[in-house]
Amino acid sequence: MADVPNGEQGCGSPLELFKNIAAQGELVRALKARNAAKNEIDSAVEMLLSLKMSYKAATGEDYKADYPPRDPAPGSDSGLDATEAGEDFVDPWTVQTSSAKGIDYDKLIVRFGSSKIDKELINRIERATGQRPHRFLRRGIFFSHRDMHQILEAYENKKPFYLYTGRGPSSEAMHVGHLIPFIFTKWLQDVFNVPLVIQMTDDEKYLWKDLTLDQAYGYAVENAKDIIACGFDIKKTFIFSDLDYMGMSPGFYKNVVKIQKHVTFNQVKGIFGFTDSDCIGKISFPAIQAAPSFSNSFPQIFRDRTDVQCLIPCAIDQDPYFRMTRDVAPRIGYPKPALLHSTFFPALQGAQTKMSASDPNSSIFLTDTAKQIKTKVNKHAFSGGRDTTEEHRQFGGNCDVDVSFMYLTFFLEDDDRLEQIRKDYTSGAMLTGELKKELIEVLQPLIAEHQARRKEVTDEIVKEFMTPRKLSYDFE
Repeated sequence: MADVPNGEQGCGSPLELFKNIAAQGELVRALKARNAAKNEIDSAVEMLLSLKMSYKAATGEDYKADYPPRDPAPGSDSGLDATEAGEDFVDPWTVQTSSAKGIDYDKLIVRFGSSKIDKELINRIERATGQRPHRFLRRGIFFSHRDMHQILEAYENKKPFYLYTGRGPSSEAMHVGHLIPFIFTKWLQDVFNVPLVIQMTDDEKYLWKDLTLDQAYGYAVENAKDIIACGFDIKKTFIFSDLDYMGMSPGFYKNVVKIQKHVTFNQVKGIFGFTDSDCIGKISFPAIQAAPSFSNSFPQIFRDRTDVQCLIPCAIDQDPYFRMTRDVAPRIGYPKPALLHSTFFPALQGAQTKMSASDPNSSIFLTDTAKQIKTKVNKHAFSGGRDTTEEHRQFGGNCDVDVSFMYLTFFLEDDDRLEQIRKDYTSGAMLTGELKKELIEVLQPLIAEHQARRKEVTDEIVKEFMTPRKLSYDFE
């Protein structure tokens, strides 16, 4: 093995051991692929097993690809994403931080073992697409990835990939935070000209929330109207409800079962924090969210092809599902899905938590009137301003914690104007009321235009988007 001197494989930190195991695993695969001599392969496998034993001794856990050693160290009896008191907590259902600036995303990248979206990657996306990077990329709103370079390589070599994202329909009305992955996914669909599948996890919401099956499915259809209003191309987009699609697609269900066979109860407990009191539906659900990552789950789109790689834009709290998926993929003969992770959209009250669809004052809903938007921003948007006008003029405001400024980074397209607002507010030249007015003037037309587009989405259009069918794409 190139980067571990013989006899020293037990040395180093858990993270070094983790990296060494990954490299040694690659070496074993390469030796087998080129039919190397048996003694050479046996020696490499022996080294790999030795490294894994050292890793288990150091961490108390078995080595798993895509799951770097957790911090805090072994001995913690909680799940993979548990944190020490006062630190950020992120899982698919809960996002908490004690910092008014929000989650520390650099720490989250280290904990989750993903890669930062750096300037080099953004430049490569720009070269590949010939388009200016989306403001979410320019401003670090999509900040982390897994295997995006691989997707770009495929695209540059005219090899196919497809997009997959989703929505858990827990209420009839969506809020502006729910639009973030869809706005970005639409841009990706446009610039790469690729097919897209959108999963509506109405089954998940039935299992987790106090909803009937009919309510969950009804919310899926209503939410689909808001998603369609984002402007997705009907020729390239398939939206499906789990409750609906699972019964009509043997390919999809076969993949669910394959995934279920390769994930143990201990693993899902470790990843998702399930307990012995959780219903078995919750424990088996992660396999259903994983299945759309594999192209033969959609035979009407990709026929029986299993080699079309998937790119998943999502908020980083969904990453545990796809760490599990990436771990299973090679064992069932499929390519690992690639991911693009977004930051969280803050609640009006501050960046400590995600917005809640159940608290009408925590968010701007897509059904809100111009007057409601103005009232909510003025009354509830957490301010980074000073206590008095005099103090504010003297010391300036804090954009890092000001929710109105955070919202503008998501929705104001003009980089120069955003920078000017940042300077004016930080210097005290702009007051909190003026900053809120800027946001209101951006949000009111944005929501009004969305509502107008949604009105055009008929039940027939929804049915067409949700009908399994061949999609239009260039690759063979």
